[in-house]
Amino acid sequence: MSQERWFHRRGTLAREGWESVVDTATPGWEHTGLKVAELADGAELSLGETGVERVVVPLAGSFAVTATVDGTTTTTRLAGRPSVFAGPTDVLYLPTGATGVVTGQGRVAVATSPTGDVRPVRHVAAEETPVELRGAGACSRQVHNFGTPQALDAARLIVCEVITPAGNWSSYPEHKHDEHVPGHETRLEEIYYFEAAPEAGSGAAGGDPDGAFGLFSTYSSPAGEIDINAIVRTGDVALVPYGYHGPAVAAPGYDLYYLNVMAGPDPERAWLISDDPAHTWVRTTWETQQVDARLPYGKERQQ
Repeated sequence: MSQERWFHRRGTLAREGWESVVDTATPGWEHTGLKVAELADGAELSLGETGVERVVVPLAGSFAVTATVDGTTTTTRLAGRPSVFAGPTDVLYLPTGATGVVTGQGRVAVATSPTGDVRPVRHVAAEETPVELRGAGACSRQVHNFGTPQALDAARLIVCEVITPAGNWSSYPEHKHDEHVPGHETRLEEIYYFEAAPEAGSGAAGGDPDGAFGLFSTYSSPAGEIDINAIVRTGDVALVPYGYHGPAVAAPGYDLYYLNVMAGPDPERAWLISDDPAHTWVRTTWETQQVDARLPYGKERQQ
């Protein structure tokens, strides 16, 4: 029953024109939200409720966001990218109280968190995004930190995205952030939104994009009982209210992407984690390994 509650296949959370919607109306969910949609050329969708801060993230395609903030209406054009595997994208941060619509063609995600604290609007260019190559060997992955505390002045939201090359592991060692331990761990709800595609360089003949997949796991911690062991494909969503989460594994032949949306009740906005003690030793093996030579993925990747 735990997996059915916390893991959702593409389209099963559809609402109000959006393919997937996670918000405070989702049972057991409080601090984070996510909307994902596929827009045809010229289509328009409302950003919705006003009591949340947002980060608008082009997944594939280009978009315009027309937003009203403190009575002033402006339109921001997001150049976007061909696919989530084509390197960083520009994103738009909108503070709580903003209203607006998004138009364009392609796939777009909107990360949200309820808050009454107001921060300034910010358009983060793709070239401003800190790109981190994390781990080594078969644990190598690429992280785009456009919405982390070091890169973005937000009230509560922490948002980033991760590319895991075919055959590699990420969200590993398994870790948690469900206890408030000052300086060591913060309480953060987390949403994983997944996409998968044939491995870079394999071309369309390398496999059916609709069949591309990875694996994702979450298991219990003292904070709560949870059990997710799922094959993940493009559009699937996992909710992690507590527990050790990971690994996320890209199947051989298929690259794996996920967007992470985090926020929580603690006073500090920080991503502080605790590894599963049984597996934290794996980090020491990275010291003698090289980062996967396939990374970083960049704009030359066309999907």
